[in-house]
Amino acid sequence: MAIDPQPVRAFVGLGSNLGGPVDQVKRALAALAALPQSRMVSHSGLYGSKPWGGVEQPAFVNAVAELETSLQSRALLDALLEIEHAQGRRRGGERWGPRVIDLDLLCYGTAEVDEPGLRLPHPHIAERSFVLVPLAEIAADLAIPGIGAVSTLLARIDTRDCLPIA
Repeated sequence: MAIDPQPVRAFVGLGSNLGGPVDQVKRALAALAALPQSRMVSHSGLYGSKPWGGVEQPAFVNAVAELETSLQSRALLDALLEIEHAQGRRRGGERWGPRVIDLDLLCYGTAEVDEPGLRLPHPHIAERSFVLVPLAEIAADLAIPGIGAVSTLLARIDTRDCLPIA
């Protein structure tokens, strides 16, 4: 008889700037809530932010979701990619370019992973206000493995370009 693994606290960043971004993020949140072996614990409100990476494009709508999951990190990442695909995302376009939906696995418990296609915690988590602002809304006390507390990281960056959407 196999023993189910202990659930892990995982955080997912969501972003969209094409195809009705607010609706795209809400659809992705619903899909995350329906993942097998997982439970949506909470999610942030929606935030508007300027694009990151220097590519000319529309503003983004962002959020962060907290999951409790028994899926392994690679299986969770695969599920996120499936949600993206179901919402019309086709990878291979311009790096940091516009997208219908983008789901990033930000943290997976205390895991520190550096494998092809999977780096945990997310390598840019400490520099992105559109990740840290919504993450702080739901988990300001979170200690990101090998990096530090969300509240400390947030205090180090400019957050003026990440504003709540009413």
